[in-house]
Amino acid sequence: MTQVPGEVRWLSDTEMAAWRSYIVSTLRLRQCLHRELVESHDVSLIDYEVLVCLSQAPENRMRMTELATMLGSTKSRLSHQVGRMELAGYVRRGKDPGDRRGVTAELTKAGEELLESAAPTHVRGVRAHLIDLMSTEEQVTMGKVFNRVLTHLTEQDD
Repeated sequence: MTQVPGEVRWLSDTEMAAWRSYIVSTLRLRQCLHRELVESHDVSLIDYEVLVCLSQAPENRMRMTELATMLGSTKSRLSHQVGRMELAGYVRRGKDPGDRRGVTAELTKAGEELLESAAPTHVRGVRAHLIDLMSTEEQVTMGKVFNRVLTHLTEQDD
């Protein structure tokens, strides 16, 4: 079948199976990891991800715009989330020392302690529900594929 310009390239059965299994399994995996963190540590997966990003930043501090990009969030949604985490004592907002117009989020001692206690639960879940289900070769392939997707999407944003 010849492709007509502007015509939709519908997914083949194989492509559709790959797409649907990715969508549903990713959603279910995130729900499972979220549930495990909430039940064990009373922290959501997205809050945990904020703590991880901040813990990996220099001085446990990051500009809100950079944090939003890393998390695939909007600045507005992240602002509300960080506000809730600030009230709980896990992060604090401040002025960016390098640019006083910018706002940063910084991990507090309580945030560090929560991350330290929740990390083993999260890693056990990631292993049990994803990593240990794949061979090393499959892990390498998955890493390459999603690095390619991330690079493509990042270039689209630029």
